Formats: sequence, structure tokens, C-alpha cells
Amino acid sequence: MSCYLNYREYLLKRKTILSSFLFVAAFAFAASPANQPFGEWHRLSGTPILSPRGTTWESAGTFNPAVIFVPSKNNENSADGTFVMLYRAQDASGTSRLGYAESTDGIHFTRRPEPVLSPENDYEKDGGVEDPRLVLINGTYYLTYTGYNKKDAQLCLATSVDLVHWGRQGVILPAYKGKWNVGWTKSGAIVPEKINGHYWMYWLGTAADKTDQMGLSYSDDLLHWTEATDTPVLPSRQGKFDARVVEPGPPPILTAQGIVLVYNGADDHLVYRTGVAIFDRHDPRKLIERSDQPIFAPERDWEKVGQVPNVVFVEGLSRKGDRFLFYYGAADKYVGVAEAPALPGVTAQ
Repeated sequence: MSCYLNYREYLLKRKTILSSFLFVAAFAFAASPANQPFGEWHRLSGTPILSPRGTTWESAGTFNPAVIFVPSKNNENSADGTFVMLYRAQDASGTSRLGYAESTDGIHFTRRPEPVLSPENDYEKDGGVEDPRLVLINGTYYLTYTGYNKKDAQLCLATSVDLVHWGRQGVILPAYKGKWNVGWTKSGAIVPEKINGHYWMYWLGTAADKTDQMGLSYSDDLLHWTEATDTPVLPSRQGKFDARVVEPGPPPILTAQGIVLVYNGADDHLVYRTGVAIFDRHDPRKLIERSDQPIFAPERDWEKVGQVPNVVFVEGLSRKGDRFLFYYGAADKYVGVAEAPALPGVTAQ
């Protein structure tokens, strides 16, 4: 009898393990849209690659980075070059500025001693310049960022030819205006090429139910923007990882299969995780597929404990060779980096 029970327990355990394996496999399959150009994400560092330092402008937090790879001047097609990071730096009073850091390997960064963008205008005063996204178009770097004056947050634009000296272009999406947005505007992720004769930008707004959802606008000159949809182009979903917030991450990746947008989702408990949405290559308004489950989530202590707990917030993306690098803010205090292999058969353009 004892041997029989042990064998029966073994069969039950084996069945449970197999069922768990199948569930995990199904979960992983559901988590990733079929046409995304990258594989599974892995952290490249077990510790933050950027942390607060000193007692002044970056003492409280260094997080939410934009990153772009600048090829060597001697050969623009070369794999040699520099990773440039613009990161949000916060002082003890809560004011944010943008710091500048460089790296040759994408992991170890050297910082400039002073910020490259600091609050100056009324729409930035006291709160600061926050959460950059960065794209290169026709030799000019376009930087979208949030201007915050401790009253309103609005999506702003600056331009540069060297990533150090920036010219403000002002607020490009005012708060409290729009077809469905009734609150602040943030997080402009610009598609790096024209589609159907227009530039396109995904952004964050607040709907009447107080959820933060994703909008879409188009422009002919990257300065003046017109809302493209009457409702959010990527809405929140009840009961899922993006029930409360659906916020664009880095500028989208253009592939033959679609417009691939990594985005940040928050649930009803404001735990931030990462998803992927793919839009039609010829119609940025048309959603093709979307993550059922997050592809990246807070795991490390420094991603769970900080100024805001349980946050991984992806804003930087760079491709080098056969891999993608994703840069994220952790707990609104640190910068982390993850990598994923570029998948065969899905062409990034």
C-alpha cells in the first residue's frame, strides 16, 4: 500500500508539473506578438547602470532615459560608435533636469558634470524637464519631453544637431485639450520616418474615466501636430497589466511587418510593466496585435524599492548588430538595461 501511494503521488506530481509547464509555455506565447522583431529580454546588469550621486541636481534620482547610438564619424555604417543617453535627473526638491552620458559598450556610461537641459520657461519652472524620448530625422535630433511646473504637465519638443545644445520648440500638445484627452499630455514617441506623407507620434493623455491612455497625432513639419483619432489609439484594458496606464515607450521600430511600439503599462495597483503593440505599416492608426501579458516586469530589489515602488519604465532603445538594447527607469530612481536578440525573418527597417 505504501509503495502504491508513493507511486500515485509521483504520478500526481508529474501531472501537476507538466500542467504548470504547459501553462507557463502558453503564458509566454501569449505574452509576445508574433511579428515583434526581438526575442526574450534579459537584464544585462544585476545592478543599476546609473544611480543618483552628489548633493545637487542628480542627488535624488537618475531614471527614465532616452538612448541613441551614434556611429563613428569616420564610418557612419560602422558598428563602432557611441551610445548617448539623456536621462532624467532629480534633485532633493523634486526638480528634474536632463543629464548626458556616453558609453562605448552600452552598459558602462560616463556622465557630464552638468545637465544639458534645465527648466527655464514658465511651463517647466519648479517641476522641470522630464522623461525624454529621442529620435534622429534628416540630421536633426528631436527630443520630446514633459514640461512640468508643479501644476500642469505638457508634451514639449526640443531640437539639436549635437545632442548637447538644445533649442526649445515649445509645447506641442497642450494639456486639457483634444478629442478625448481631458488632462495632461506626456510621452511623445515619434515614428522615425514619414508614412503616407506625414510624421506620426504616439503620446499619453488622460480620458474622462481618469485612466491614462495612448493617443496618436500627425504632422508635416514635426512642430505642429493634429490629433489623428477620436478615441485612444491604444486603450486601457480592465483586469490586465495595462488597466490604469498605457504609455508609449521609445520611438517605434519600423519593420516590414508593422510599426512596433514598446509601451509601459500600469495595473490598478500602479505596478508598471512592459508590453508591445504592433500597428499597420501603412496606417499608424490601425492596431494589428498587442501583448496579452507583459514581456518585462519589476524583479530586482532596486526595481521594486525607490521613489515610486514596483516600476520598470522603458524609454530608451538602440540596436547594435544582432541585438536590441532596452533602457529603463527603475522605481523612479535608477537606470537599468536589458537586451534581446534580433529575430530572423523579421526585418527592422
